[in-house]
Amino acid sequence: MALNPNNSYRTAQTGYAGYDSAALDAGLRAYMLRVYNWMASGLVLTGLVAYAIFAVPALHALFYTTRMDAAGYPVQAPTILSYIAIFAPLGFVLVLSFGINKLSTTAAQGLFWAFCAVMGASLTTILMVYTGTSVAEVFFITAGTFAGTSLYGYTTGRDLTSWGSFFFMGLIGIILASVVNIFLHSSAMQFAISVLGVFIFLGLTAYDTQRIKASYLQFGGAYGADMAGKRSVYDALQLYLNFINLFMFLLQLFGQRNQR
Repeated sequence: MALNPNNSYRTAQTGYAGYDSAALDAGLRAYMLRVYNWMASGLVLTGLVAYAIFAVPALHALFYTTRMDAAGYPVQAPTILSYIAIFAPLGFVLVLSFGINKLSTTAAQGLFWAFCAVMGASLTTILMVYTGTSVAEVFFITAGTFAGTSLYGYTTGRDLTSWGSFFFMGLIGIILASVVNIFLHSSAMQFAISVLGVFIFLGLTAYDTQRIKASYLQFGGAYGADMAGKRSVYDALQLYLNFINLFMFLLQLFGQRNQR
């Protein structure tokens, strides 16, 4: 199997596992649509959960308690449940990443929904820190930027394989810099981290989109319904994480904070 200049795979005869090129292209379009649908529905669930915890007093009280700070202003203090929501997504990502082949399709889908819901709970704080208008504006900016970058990754004939390791190392770098800045409290460093974070996750979005496309073109003819279902959830998770991180870094750059 060879890679054409237009980034599509071909075989000497009828394509992978007997699939002709037309069938493989149609399968790719259907598969990518499924991936994007999973990602979009996960984002909707995340947003609904975040807003519900922010706006419904009974739910809000489960995650945050009100206390007075040293200056006499009321502040929202996270509860144990809030801390669980902050760290739990990592566990879901690890299970989905390393156990996707062992999970049933139903289990993989259920874990994805649970992950998106927990992410919503962990992101409630952005509605407490930033104005609703700026959150909405940055979300639509993120959506447009993400869509354009993902489209580039899907259509470009340029091989983006080398981007993966480059941006992964950049991701490690901004994680380490963020940890250091917890102690330094440097606004200049935070600005630099946010700018680099935007470029890194734009690069990862293009890279992951091309990787998903290439993987399907190489192996998609061998996907059964069960494997295709699980792989689409896993691939949606990768794009979902890119979107969320891109959104958070853009919000740090352009979001308007609530006044006391």
